[in-house]
Amino acid sequence: MAAAGPRARRRLDGRLMARRKLGRRGSAGDGSVRRGLSPARLSPRDVLHVGSGGLRSRPLRVALSALGIAIGIATMISVVGVSASSKEQLLRRLDELGTNMLVATPGESMFAGEKVKLSRNAVGRVSRIDGVEHAGATGSVETSLRRNEKIPEDDGVGIKVQAASQGLLKVIRGEVGSGTWLNEASGHYPAVVLGHISAQRLGIGKAGQQVWLGDRYFTVVGILDPLPLAPEIERSALVGWDVAEDLLGFDGHPTSVYERSANDTVSDVRDLLPATIDPENPQDIEVTDPSAKLKARAATEGAFNSLLLGLGGIALLVGGVGVANTMIISVLERRYEIGLRRSLGAARGQIRVQFVTESLLLSGLGGAAGVVLGAAATAVFAHLDGLPWVVPLWSVAGGFGATLVIGTLAGLYPAVRAARLSPTLALHAA
Repeated sequence: MAAAGPRARRRLDGRLMARRKLGRRGSAGDGSVRRGLSPARLSPRDVLHVGSGGLRSRPLRVALSALGIAIGIATMISVVGVSASSKEQLLRRLDELGTNMLVATPGESMFAGEKVKLSRNAVGRVSRIDGVEHAGATGSVETSLRRNEKIPEDDGVGIKVQAASQGLLKVIRGEVGSGTWLNEASGHYPAVVLGHISAQRLGIGKAGQQVWLGDRYFTVVGILDPLPLAPEIERSALVGWDVAEDLLGFDGHPTSVYERSANDTVSDVRDLLPATIDPENPQDIEVTDPSAKLKARAATEGAFNSLLLGLGGIALLVGGVGVANTMIISVLERRYEIGLRRSLGAARGQIRVQFVTESLLLSGLGGAAGVVLGAAATAVFAHLDGLPWVVPLWSVAGGFGATLVIGTLAGLYPAVRAARLSPTLALHAA
């Protein structure tokens, strides 16, 4: 029996060595080979659970770390949102006003010192062009406008006096905020309609008051609302064509002809306007599109927000550094936990996944808070300025995606460092 003991141990050692070489053959006798033990795979639910464990245990630190991410995202989304809201208002205003209005004015004459004049019947000529729906005109009147006759002429407020045709309001799609527009009756009498800015300069808030125009009083019969497509009208005082000729020395020649045509004929009308107004010298006529300025403004809206977006990006990077710092401290504080999990069979890859997931959750929390704050800030600004509330979807998706990228990058180094900890040393240090 004494000899059997060593022989039995040698046989057992031989079998163990054979199993190590063959990958631990099964004992069922079917020749199958069992693979060595491998760590169980973590399900997405398990990954989420272990990744959020560190966040639940340190709520204050998590909130402060997420705040940096939230500030960066909120800044970027609010800047884009405010710009998009302003652009949307301009586009809506353009849709209301239309982009089919053209203005013809005298250009520079080929002969130096000679003043170009439009023909007296320029409006009638323009009205006969195919595609023109409405036409109107204004003519410059060389006279002064004051609040009353006691104000010296040199102390005027610089308001331009113009004769206006009755069809002008329809062409420029203007609205009368107070009173009425010039008509057949008021066009023959001392009546004046003030532009929006002119009324403000004169301190007149409603129709019915009088102003000193030329050498007599004119009654203010109307005040126009703002006219984005005709800012020159906003700064003018408009009188009837006939009364301008009878009382103010107007020569009857228009200085600006306004026309509105069908959308599909704007280009053709533009080409025909100079020759129609002045067949002998069409080169002396300039044609402009008032809506072009609003189009350009809408197209360039947000072009000057690069600085603010850059500041938001810097805040986002600072937030990412804060997340990385939080994760490194978390690894140092949780060495015992890491060592215990490793000793119980957790692989290095599982440890890396745990800490990268924790970093992603931390950044995602800050990103979600930043999206909400940025959208709320845009809503408040839009409400105060009377703008439509617009937050582009691409800015939300891009901002939140940036937080996930930063969270991944910020968590990589701490995750690798955690995975490299030796279980024995981690437990011993703890």
